[in-house]
Amino acid sequence: MNKNIETFLGCDDAYAESGIVLFGAPFDGTTSYRPGTRMASRTMRAESYGLETYSPYQDKDLEDYAVFDGGDLDLCFGNTARVLDDIEAFTDGVLEDGKLPVMIGGEHLVTLGALRAAARKYPGLHIVHFDAHTDLRDDYLGEPLSHASVIRRAWELVGDGRIYQFGIRSGERQEFAWAETHTHLTKFTFDGLGDAVEALRGKPVYFTIDLDVLDPSVFPGTGTPEAGGVTFMELLGAMLQVAGTLDIVGADVNELSPAYDQSGASTAVACKVLRELVLALCK
Repeated sequence: MNKNIETFLGCDDAYAESGIVLFGAPFDGTTSYRPGTRMASRTMRAESYGLETYSPYQDKDLEDYAVFDGGDLDLCFGNTARVLDDIEAFTDGVLEDGKLPVMIGGEHLVTLGALRAAARKYPGLHIVHFDAHTDLRDDYLGEPLSHASVIRRAWELVGDGRIYQFGIRSGERQEFAWAETHTHLTKFTFDGLGDAVEALRGKPVYFTIDLDVLDPSVFPGTGTPEAGGVTFMELLGAMLQVAGTLDIVGADVNELSPAYDQSGASTAVACKVLRELVLALCK
């Protein structure tokens, strides 16, 4: 597998040597409000060079680890099921090679493709989900494969009590009621994350971060901004607690829509989140 011509900062090692495989899933075919997340991965690669490879938060440097950037998948717009199949197949190959897949979305539905591969390889899979939205609808306007339904589809893979949701502040009343008996949902904050981490020690975990968990004052460049979100430092602390402690078998960062923040600040935030996530996963 050849690395991408333009790689994310510090992620330009050979596939065979790398423990982490970065790849983009540029798809926003079910976005229900403002599209544009398909542009996130290529924009983040280009803008990542405004950062340093070194993280003062973790005292770790991307140059000290082998990370492979395989570029963006060629996804078929107009055929959502095929898109998910292609993401699943790529993730499956990465997992079978004993490597850790880290995906850049795209809308949040792309998580489902990677989750299918992870759940097949790890039957006891659990999920940690940071987001502003519940994403627990059974369907959106009659469509079950939607970014508004991705965690409901994830539940069908892993079952009750295996999904931990944090930062949630938007959804239908029925979604919150449904979560009471099927997922562990924490509204608004990361309260209780420490207890969740303790409960998940030693278990395979997929970690999905929807960047709209951040407050729009920090991260306006997203398709469905929701007031009342967390700060960057709150997200960073929670993310490092999960990724630095648990047995993460797959992860993703999604829902940057660069065009809605012409200042570029949202892209810079997304790049920093990804840098910190990758470094936390480098053990």
